Amino acid sequence: MDNHQKNQPLIDPEEIVEGILEWVEIESPSTDKMAVNEMAKLVEAQCLSAGLTVERTAGEEGWGDLIRARAPHPDQDIPGILILSHIDTVHPLGTKEGDNPIRREADKLYGPGIYDMKAGAYLAYYAYRHLLRQGNSPKLPVTFMFVPEEEVGSPYSRKYIEEEAAKAKYVLVTEPARDGGKIVVARKGWGNFQLKTTGVPAHAGAKHEDGRSAIKEMARQILDIEAMTDYERGISLNVGLIEGGTGTNVVPRECHINVDMRVTTVQDGEEMVAVMHGLTAYDPDVTLTVGGGMNRPPFEMNDATAALFDIARNASLEHGLDLQYTTMTGGCSDGNFTGAMGVPTLDGMGADGAGAHTLDEFILISSLEPRAKTWVKLLERLE
Repeated sequence: MDNHQKNQPLIDPEEIVEGILEWVEIESPSTDKMAVNEMAKLVEAQCLSAGLTVERTAGEEGWGDLIRARAPHPDQDIPGILILSHIDTVHPLGTKEGDNPIRREADKLYGPGIYDMKAGAYLAYYAYRHLLRQGNSPKLPVTFMFVPEEEVGSPYSRKYIEEEAAKAKYVLVTEPARDGGKIVVARKGWGNFQLKTTGVPAHAGAKHEDGRSAIKEMARQILDIEAMTDYERGISLNVGLIEGGTGTNVVPRECHINVDMRVTTVQDGEEMVAVMHGLTAYDPDVTLTVGGGMNRPPFEMNDATAALFDIARNASLEHGLDLQYTTMTGGCSDGNFTGAMGVPTLDGMGADGAGAHTLDEFILISSLEPRAKTWVKLLERLE
């Protein structure tokens, strides 16, 4: 090493762990606005302390606040880097003391939301701060966005995500790594549908013949919907929720279901939405209504994203991390929005680990330093 290298500040995994734990200690389930805003308050304060200019947008329809933090740059009008994170989790308050307590076991660090995705969100922030500590700065403008309701589909944040992505040259998403540290360059699109059948109620014993069962009709619809799954095309439909009836002695008047759909292409999404909305009742005396559609479009890999991946991989190889990417994953993220816009997007840039949305959620501490180094190099070199 020359003297300059010897005097360079080092990335400290324990410092990263300490920062991640501070974020995980604040539980922030998507539907609890006050809890999410406690997390937003901390993120806002830390971004301000790093010299970022912070814009906090009040949540809509009961959701928490959205944070946009911009790094100083002499030309904010040129396309830059959008770093996309979310600060909400799927876990209810009390999980950190109950079913998934915050703890360290050898290389594993546990806690609610630590893998998905507070570790990744903090990692990107740490890398930017470390770059400044080295006396360097990004070549491009950098905007951090912290979304408050990604786990429920980003219903109000989507417009802000797409607004910022339209001004970006690159998007880096801090969702967790997959399959042993791989990043994500393609995701299936997600559709969600709500179906309702309305029949004719009747006494199940005295006047059964006068009734028209909403549940019976919905059962036939469920079989048809599930049969639309086509694994070869990457299309899946799942009836995940069902509710109906008022009592065992009443022919049920109403039944409701919710359907999850995943597709690999925009064309498949359009086709399947049309099929779902074209469903009709078998029984002419029962009405069927269908609501919903595509929530997140498919994120398909393109040449620009492939080129961005090559930059990230070559930078990672310099410090011994052989970065790879997964095949298209069925899980969705806010990267679906930016990828579908055609903006080069690397997703899954967060920590390695496992257990997203479970009570065994953890990150691997050993993954933090090499991935932080990749972040630092990307922030410094992308132009």
